[in-house]
Amino acid sequence: MRSVLPPWSGTLAAKAAAFITVMCCALAALLGVLVHVQVTNQTVGQARDQALQRLTQATERYEAGDTLWRGAGVDPPELPGELRDLAVAGDRGTMVAEREGRPTMWAAGPVDGERALAVAVDYSQQARTIEGLDRAILWSSGLAIGATLLVGAFAVTRVTRRLHTTALVARRISAGDLDARVNDPRTGPRTGPRRKAGPQDEVAAVAAALDSMAASLQGKLLAEQRFTADVAHELRTPLTGLHAAAELLPPGRPTELVRDRVAALRTLTEDLLEISRLDTGRERVELDTERLGPLAERAVRAAGNGTEVRVVRDVSVETDRRRLERVLGNLVANAHKHGRGPVVLTVDGPVVTVRDHGDGFPEYLVAHGPQRFRTEGGTRGHGLGLTIARGQAEVLGARLEFANAPEGGAVATLKLAAE
Repeated sequence: MRSVLPPWSGTLAAKAAAFITVMCCALAALLGVLVHVQVTNQTVGQARDQALQRLTQATERYEAGDTLWRGAGVDPPELPGELRDLAVAGDRGTMVAEREGRPTMWAAGPVDGERALAVAVDYSQQARTIEGLDRAILWSSGLAIGATLLVGAFAVTRVTRRLHTTALVARRISAGDLDARVNDPRTGPRTGPRRKAGPQDEVAAVAAALDSMAASLQGKLLAEQRFTADVAHELRTPLTGLHAAAELLPPGRPTELVRDRVAALRTLTEDLLEISRLDTGRERVELDTERLGPLAERAVRAAGNGTEVRVVRDVSVETDRRRLERVLGNLVANAHKHGRGPVVLTVDGPVVTVRDHGDGFPEYLVAHGPQRFRTEGGTRGHGLGLTIARGQAEVLGARLEFANAPEGGAVATLKLAAE
């Protein structure tokens, strides 16, 4: 079974902190063991040399028949058995053991055949020295780990904060705010009078690339918007003259075809102009209080389609009546043009849904929203109606969502703010 980790465990700061902690603990343990072994070996070696030296002196006194001093004796009862066996076997050796509750360094050697002469040297001071050293190692290791962790966390937090800022700006750009920039202080010029003192690190390089991409994207979109607006403006005058000339043609089928195409061109031109105005973000709403049910019925009548209107719960909304009728009219017209009947417009409080019973919206539209000049399935149109509907909804402060019903058909949902 796959383990479930907490969300914070996947962050760069948590991973860096864990790595720093593990490495510090490993380094502290390694250094602590080395120091402990080195000091212990030195301390034990000095105590052993002292014990062996006293054993040599005690052996000389014993062989000379002199009285042994306190701490030396033949076969003392406190002598460890292993050391006694070693001495009886004819070898000299040392061992640390307890004697009267105190750590003692024993040294023993053979005398008189199968007997052992032993010397006990107090080892308490050396033992306390080693214990104090171990405590010092533990405390110093803990302090070093804590200090290193704090410094590392501070350094990593600075990096992750800059990465978080860069990610936040990227999300703002993705949401349509092309003016968003990271403006990382380390992304300044590398040469010249404004050269920054610090070197440009990898995070600054990512921030600079994101700012450059956003500026380039913004420039291209602005050029596209200007081109669209200029083309639409240039087309209005000749189309007006063409429309007037078409009205003077004699009645007949060719005249109807010409008038139909001219009307389609005029509609396309007006849609392009409206999109250009929405793209500039300078549209201003004229707010007034309106009953949503009657407003939806007027929008359906203006569309001239056989759309059923259902008012589940009527409310008053503060909105721009002209823009809201434009949104609802475009949704109804799109349902009739690209879907199949019956088309139902439902008002349920501040939520308005337009439902048809066709093949539903394309997957790209449900996932990413409408895109101008894109349609699928061989249908006629330029994809501008839903684009204008979403743009006008944003001007109104409403949210327009697109989905497909489980049993089939497209569902457009407009969520307004109730009064």
